[in-house]
Amino acid sequence: MGNGPLMAKRRRYSNEQFGPTMERLMAETGTTYRGLADKAKLSAGYLNHIVHGNRPVPSNDVIARIAKGLGVEAEHFREYRIRVITEKLEQMPELIDRLYKRLA
Repeated sequence: MGNGPLMAKRRRYSNEQFGPTMERLMAETGTTYRGLADKAKLSAGYLNHIVHGNRPVPSNDVIARIAKGLGVEAEHFREYRIRVITEKLEQMPELIDRLYKRLA
C-alpha cells in the first residue's frame, strides 16, 4: 500500500468507439482540446469534431499522435487495432478463407 493517491487502473485496450474513448481519456487525464491539439499538432476544432462523431475516425498516423498526447499506445483504440488486423489479413488470403469458413 502506497501513500500516493488512488488511481483507476486503465485498461490496455478500449472496447468503445473512437470518439467516446478519446473523450474518456481526456477526462481521465484532465486534458483539454487545446492541450491535446498542441501535443498532437492538430486543431482543437478538429479534435472536437472527432469526439462528437462529426468527422470520421482519423488515419492510423493521426490516431498515434492523439494516443501519444493522451499517454496511451495507439493500440488502445479499437479502430486502430481493427485496421492493423485487416492489413495483416489482406496479406494472408488463405487465412481469410479459413476464418470465414470457421465463423460462417
